[in-house]
Amino acid sequence: MATFGVIVFPGSNCDHDAYHAMKHVMNCDVKFLWHKDTDLSGVDFLIVPGGFSYGDYLRSGAIARFSPIMQEVTKFANNGGPVMGICNGFQILLEAHLIPGAMMHNQHLRHVCKDIYMRCETSDSLFTGSLTKGQVFRVPVSHGEGNYHISDDGLKALQDKNQILFRYCDEEGILSEESNFNGSINHIAGITNDGRNVLGLMPHPERAMESILGSEDGKPIFESILNSLSVA
Repeated sequence: MATFGVIVFPGSNCDHDAYHAMKHVMNCDVKFLWHKDTDLSGVDFLIVPGGFSYGDYLRSGAIARFSPIMQEVTKFANNGGPVMGICNGFQILLEAHLIPGAMMHNQHLRHVCKDIYMRCETSDSLFTGSLTKGQVFRVPVSHGEGNYHISDDGLKALQDKNQILFRYCDEEGILSEESNFNGSINHIAGITNDGRNVLGLMPHPERAMESILGSEDGKPIFESILNSLSVA
């Protein structure tokens, strides 16, 4: 069974959500990693959780990117280690240049906290290998800077290399203007790096793991990850 490491920054508020999802719902080995830690030994999969690292000063993720542990995260990722950044974790990975692009304020300049729908765009990744292309998930979001942006050339590269894993959609899986609530280019909700081992995802599947909390739609995503890790 793979061991998951959940990084904790000052201001993280979804670290325990990620820990609970993997430890108590998925029955995995999980450990917290403090932002000053520099030892990732024994960790097979890294989760950079959501929250407001360093109070989102300067830009979301801009200060966390310089935490000591991020040097090790970069080495881990560059050596092919799987990394998943959720919400603020996505922003941190962007700031660390582990995935391409940037985040801007939501198009209406308001923090959005609600359930949304997102669509799986490919089953060709270690994060989506057990999912079906077109599969729709209802999961929560909670962010003020989730408007993903990338240059035209960058977007073409993401499309050509099949790096777009999730897009915002409506309940039927249609990419409507209304469903793209934060204004992200091309409805992008989640992408990978060129090596396809680093995922940045704005929605929170770790908050949709149990029916008592309103949705289990996030569970298949983590089941897919575990299936991929067991095969690797």
